[in-house]
Amino acid sequence: MYVLTVDQRGSRRHGDRVAGLLEDLTSRVPADAGGVVRPFERTVGDEVQAVLDDADVAVDVALTLLRIGGWSVGIGVGSVDEPLPVSARAGSGEAFIHARAAVERAKSRARPVPLAVVSEAPDGGRGAEAVLTLLGSVVVRRSAAGWAVIDAMTTPGATQDDAARRLGISQQAVSQRLRAALWAEEVAARPVAARLLAEGDG
Repeated sequence: MYVLTVDQRGSRRHGDRVAGLLEDLTSRVPADAGGVVRPFERTVGDEVQAVLDDADVAVDVALTLLRIGGWSVGIGVGSVDEPLPVSARAGSGEAFIHARAAVERAKSRARPVPLAVVSEAPDGGRGAEAVLTLLGSVVVRRSAAGWAVIDAMTTPGATQDDAARRLGISQQAVSQRLRAALWAEEVAARPVAARLLAEGDG
């Protein structure tokens, strides 16, 4: 299992953003979506938590949180105590313990991006964390123009020509923006991150 524990950064300056985050995540990752065992909910203070059983979904959610910004993301990978309670915040087991340790590490200002992984993998999750850190660094530095093209391209069945028409730019401009955004590199690396996460899930 994959437990994501996510804590707001700078809440004293920006106020409580949990309600807005939960609304955003619910629209992106509905409670009945594949891979979601327990949907995101507030645990305590300005922290939220979810339980997932799909490494690809865990990667997608983690990168989405980094794109939104303002959150420390801890991913704990391992077993959970069964039966799992209806509420994620009542859960227990190794994945929950690892997620707590991970989110505390993610809060360090010395980290390139506020994300950490702790797992049952032989390397303790450091391989998965390294790849996710690289991906996260790309995500947080991507320009608004790059995101506009990527969002247009991730519509099911969309082509570069479709994105160009939708954005009112040339197909060549779409291609240039995708290259600058390192989109192909992200697409290639996401499965690697998911595979490394899955190594810690027994």
